[in-house]
Amino acid sequence: MATAPQGSTPQVGPLDGVRVVELASVIMAPYATQLLGDLGADVIKVEPPTGDLTRHLPPTRSPGMGAAALNLNRNKRSVVIDLKAPGGRDALLALLATADVFVTNVRPQALDRLGLGYPQVAAGHPGLVYLNAQGYRSDSELGGRPAYDDIVQAASGLVWLNEQVSGVPYFVPTVLADKICGLVIVQSVLAALHHRDRTGQGQHVEVPMADTMLAFNLVEHLAAATLEPQGPFGYSRALSSQRRAARTADGWMCILPYSDRNWQDFFAHVGRPDLAADPRFASLAERARNADELYALMDGFAARHSNAEWQEYCDSVSIPAAPVLSLDQAASSDYAIEGGLVQAAEHPTEGAYQLIGQPVRFHATPAGLHRHCPRLGEHTDEVFAELGQRP
Repeated sequence: MATAPQGSTPQVGPLDGVRVVELASVIMAPYATQLLGDLGADVIKVEPPTGDLTRHLPPTRSPGMGAAALNLNRNKRSVVIDLKAPGGRDALLALLATADVFVTNVRPQALDRLGLGYPQVAAGHPGLVYLNAQGYRSDSELGGRPAYDDIVQAASGLVWLNEQVSGVPYFVPTVLADKICGLVIVQSVLAALHHRDRTGQGQHVEVPMADTMLAFNLVEHLAAATLEPQGPFGYSRALSSQRRAARTADGWMCILPYSDRNWQDFFAHVGRPDLAADPRFASLAERARNADELYALMDGFAARHSNAEWQEYCDSVSIPAAPVLSLDQAASSDYAIEGGLVQAAEHPTEGAYQLIGQPVRFHATPAGLHRHCPRLGEHTDEVFAELGQRP
């Protein structure tokens, strides 16, 4: 594994000089602010006295330093503020007065009760980019409902899509909605900062998870419902029950001929060049309509060769292909190691751990690890000393 830098280093990266205050928990918003921190922002994570829930998720080596938290909270400083205690609101407002961005996934109704809604905060800091991310639009009848990743997968049609393929309404086995919405938070923050740099105006930005995931799912699955008269939702190729990795002579492989030339080469390689002229498979549109038959044929052909043989042939004719890897195999592959996608790191108190590397390359302003995940409240005194206040 590649080795990460040790200890804390000065902030670098394209967002050097930007201060972000995070009031958030679990995955979605903390993932977004982790990415902003990787890009060089000074991220101050405001936590209750009990800490963010993610700190306590197993596995852990010591209390409050769960495995997920080691990466989600890197490049951040931790400040403890009890917002329900006297002076808690004022302490957060003093911190926000120094910030460029405020990111929170606390529901707007709860923020309003605390006197921390956008109108109250913006009155004293009109240049602030104030971003709320929660389950549903705040001005809708569902605005007060709690929502987590599984709920949003169901509400956005994603679970239905899975049911169309397998007959079972299962959840995607990753917190997909949290992570996609985290990426949209980053995109939205950067757009709002660009607007502020041009005009001097901050603004309120809202990222509702259900809306974000519905829009994401509709990119290809609006399909025939796009047109009038409306047809059914769902992209046929993606919803084929036969769309899966193919069994080869010694494993599993994803083989994805896409262009007409790709299919001509594939059919020639398996000794059936006649299929390239079959009306069911002769064009992209017909292949999509007949995806079940096409993928069933592929499954039978794939067993004729090993993974290595398929990879060699596909590479020679530019057919996209890859073997099915476990997460362990993917993370320990030569490709991942050479790219530093998983790195061996040494935490000041937690010892050796695996750091998720930075996938995006900035040649002028490199992004990466500037400081390890802090312990709960580790920087409370430091941050408030910078404000000239006592915590």
